[in-house]
Amino acid sequence: MLAILVAITVVLTSYWLIAALKRPKNYPPGPQWLPIVGNTPYVRSLARKVGGQHLAFEELSKLHKSPVLGLKLGTDLVVVALTYPIVKEVHNKEEFDGRPDNFFLRLRTMGTRLGITCTDGEHWAEHRNFVVRHLRQLGYGRQTMESHIQNQLNELLALIKDLNGAEIWPGKFLPPSVINVLWTFTTGSRISRNDKRLVRLLELLNRRSKVFDMSGGMLSQMPWMRFIAPEYTGYNLIKEFNNELHEFFMETIRSHQETYSEDKAGDDLIYAYIQEMKEREHDRDSTFTEVQLTMIILDIFIAGSQTTSITIDLALMMMVVRPDIQKKVFAEILNTIGQEKLPNIGDKTVLPYTEAFLFEVQRFFHIVPVSGPRRALRETTLGGYRIPKNTTILMGLRTVHMDKDYWGDPEVFRPERFLNGDGQLVKNERLMPFGQGRRRCLGDSLARACMFTFLVGILQKYEIVQAEGKDPPSMDLLPGITLSPKPYLVQFKSRVK
Repeated sequence: MLAILVAITVVLTSYWLIAALKRPKNYPPGPQWLPIVGNTPYVRSLARKVGGQHLAFEELSKLHKSPVLGLKLGTDLVVVALTYPIVKEVHNKEEFDGRPDNFFLRLRTMGTRLGITCTDGEHWAEHRNFVVRHLRQLGYGRQTMESHIQNQLNELLALIKDLNGAEIWPGKFLPPSVINVLWTFTTGSRISRNDKRLVRLLELLNRRSKVFDMSGGMLSQMPWMRFIAPEYTGYNLIKEFNNELHEFFMETIRSHQETYSEDKAGDDLIYAYIQEMKEREHDRDSTFTEVQLTMIILDIFIAGSQTTSITIDLALMMMVVRPDIQKKVFAEILNTIGQEKLPNIGDKTVLPYTEAFLFEVQRFFHIVPVSGPRRALRETTLGGYRIPKNTTILMGLRTVHMDKDYWGDPEVFRPERFLNGDGQLVKNERLMPFGQGRRRCLGDSLARACMFTFLVGILQKYEIVQAEGKDPPSMDLLPGITLSPKPYLVQFKSRVK
């Protein structure tokens, strides 16, 4: 009897091992994986060696001579698209409009699968449309948005003036300015940059972006590790971040609920959402709930607090690294809108070199080197390979932005690549910091307006120089979900005599 049990165990174990190691039919090329952990240990080790997950994917793509990489991270099938045609296919193919449903993404949204960023299907479409519609009614993408951005610019300029030439890292004061533009649309008010809760949340968010990568890191691939190493895996950090965010958001939501009236529904997004909840309160199938509202605010907070402020930070850094470019940008500003007029998004038409410079910052630094994650809603193909249903899809934007065959000299920082022979701006669909297709970032117009207005407004009044006696800024960025500059110190010297 014992021998039979042993034999059955051996057969079942062998069958499980064979199934766990087997690659799906016509799956993209990639390294052989292990049971349970898949390629996770190998990819993490390679990422540490080469300087980031995105570079590890590029190394594996070269090794396996394929623009589409087939992996298994933990127990999840993961495919990485690494050239423009393949990335474009993912962006625009309906089969790739899904989001993964894994432990990390649910942990990101406080144990739910709600909000907008990490959802798909009818839920995603309904709530994305609601948010876009009401933000537009509140003035998003129009003069109201420009006024909010200009208000934050004035605050930034006052802060810089108070420095009186003291050295500072711009990355310290930029995030609250960007957050407050969206926060005003969402809540009808701004957050004081001295609010201790905001300072704490930004600190936690920055740590979070460094602990995880676009695939979710160890918590996504081996969630059981949180019981063994809750600190190392980042589990404790996420829980702490979620708890403080929830408390912060609920205070704002409770205040809106207490002061709600029908005539306030047009004042901000929270009032509009509360009205929608009240209109649907007898609908048992309604997805408009307080928890969903909290997750939407979470999505807005995370989206508005990092990528835009990091891009502006890098733009200011490049003004120090390339003073020749700073002179050209300032000359263009001086010869068109001058130093007194508050800039707005409409000034882009007369500042093509400045806009080309911002394009080049986004291309050269590709602060989101791997975008996604997407989920295959059904079995499909990508680049001629079979993609099973529920496969996670990642997109390598760095490889698109640094494609030598297309750009010629991608390692050179050269804004002129986005200008034609007449000095006019030339847009290029291969520059895709906000994605493409139906899941394109809904905050792209605000991000572009903030980048342009803040940069032009600061350069109108100040020359940015390297802090005396300090090392020049490093061009090597810190890895994570988003790449970010290493802290550097500059001085703002007034141009106004």
